[in-house]
Amino acid sequence: MADAQALDEVVGFTSDLIRIDTTNRGGGDCRERPAAEYAAERLAGAGLEPVLLERTPGRTNVVARIEGTDPSADALLVHGHLDVVPARAEDWSVHPFSGEVRDGVVWGRGAIDMKNMDAMILAVVRAWARQGLRPRRDVVIAFTADEEASAEDGAGFLADRHAELFEGCTEGVSESGAYTFHDGTGRQIYPIAAGERGTAWLRLSARGRAGHGSRVNGENAVTRLAAAIARIGAHKWPVRLTPTVRAALTELAALYGIEADLRDVDALVDKLGPAARLVEATLRNSANPTMFEAGYKVNVIPGEAVAHVDGRYLPGGEEEFRATLDELTGPDVDWEFLHREVALQSPVGSPAFAAMRAAVEEFAPEGHVVPFCMPGGTDAKQFSRLGITGYGFSPLKLPEGFDYNALFHGVDERVPVEALHFGVRVLDRFLRTA
Repeated sequence: MADAQALDEVVGFTSDLIRIDTTNRGGGDCRERPAAEYAAERLAGAGLEPVLLERTPGRTNVVARIEGTDPSADALLVHGHLDVVPARAEDWSVHPFSGEVRDGVVWGRGAIDMKNMDAMILAVVRAWARQGLRPRRDVVIAFTADEEASAEDGAGFLADRHAELFEGCTEGVSESGAYTFHDGTGRQIYPIAAGERGTAWLRLSARGRAGHGSRVNGENAVTRLAAAIARIGAHKWPVRLTPTVRAALTELAALYGIEADLRDVDALVDKLGPAARLVEATLRNSANPTMFEAGYKVNVIPGEAVAHVDGRYLPGGEEEFRATLDELTGPDVDWEFLHREVALQSPVGSPAFAAMRAAVEEFAPEGHVVPFCMPGGTDAKQFSRLGITGYGFSPLKLPEGFDYNALFHGVDERVPVEALHFGVRVLDRFLRTA
C-alpha cells in the first residue's frame, strides 16, 4: 500500500525526471537513455531485474516484470513513455526542465504528459518492495522511448522485437484517463479511456504545369492543392457512434438526468454543457490541414505543391476515411499515409474496467466515473499488436479550474502534489487487485 515514503518519492521522481531533458523533436532527434537509466536504477532498488533495450543508440526502453500471487491469472501491462515534446523556455513562467516544486505544484515539461505517471509507477512498486507486497497478477512495467513521434524506437520496437517480455499480458494501462473533470456545476467526473481514434498523418501532393506568374495557367498546382485543402477543412464528417462513445453518452445523460436520445447525437451533446468536451471530438472521423509548402519565387508558378493533414478515424472508420479523402482530394491531388496507426476499442464491461472504476471511487467517492474514447493515440496502439487491450488510466485528483487537457503539449505544464498522492493511492489499489 502507498506509504508516506511513496508519497514523498512520487514528487521527487516527477521532479527528477522532468529535469532530465528528453525532448523528442521528431526524425530521431531525442535521447531517452538518461531517463531510462534513472527508472531502471529505481526498479532495481525495488528488487526487480529491469532490462534496457534499444533499436537505436540512446533511444532506450526499460521493461521489468513483477511476479503475481496467482500464477493462473493473466498478466497486466502498465506503461509510460519517457520522451516529451519541445518547450521554449521564454514562453514559460518557470524553466520547462527545472522540475521546480512551488506552492504545492511540480512544474515542467512532462508533468502531465507523462513523467507524472512514470513516477507513480516507480513509487508504487518500491512501496510494494518495502512492505513485501505482490500484485494478484503478474505486472509488466514498460518505460518507452519515442511515443511523441512514430514509436518506432519505443513501443513499436518492443512489440515487434521483444514480444516475449509481454507474455501473458491481456490488458494494459497508461496515460490520459481517471483525472478530475470539473463540469462547472460542482460535479467531478473521472473519464477512463476505453478506446482511441486511429492515426492518419497524410502527405498530399498536386502536380501542375510550371510557368511564368504573369501567364494564364489552368494547371496551377498551388490552386489545385489549395482547393483540395479547403474542401478537407470544410468537410462535415457524419456521426459514427462506437460502443465506447455510446456508453459515454448514456452514462453522461443519466448523470445529468436527460434522455439519452442517440437518434440526434448533436442535440444530446449540446445538453451536456462543459461535459460535451469528453465526447465531441470522438463522434466523427476528422482531418485537419496543418502544413502547406509550394513555390520558391513570387513570379514563378511551381510544378508541385505539397500539404500535410492530421487525420484521425474512429474504430471501424478507416474505410470511410480513405474513401472520403479520395473524394475530397479529387483527380488532381494524390495523398498517402506518412504515419498510420490503428484505432482501438476496449470493452467497458470488463473486469479490468470495473477494477479501475472501483479504485477511483474508493479515493474519490464524490466522483462519477465514465468511459470515453481518446481523440488521439498512445503506445497502446503498438502493444495492441500483441493482443493487449489498452485503457487510459493515469489517475489524478485535480482542483477546479485546472485545465488538464490544455496542459498536454502546452505552456506552463504542471501537476499538483496532491494529485500525485491521489494517483499513487489509486494506482496501487488497482494494480494490486485487478
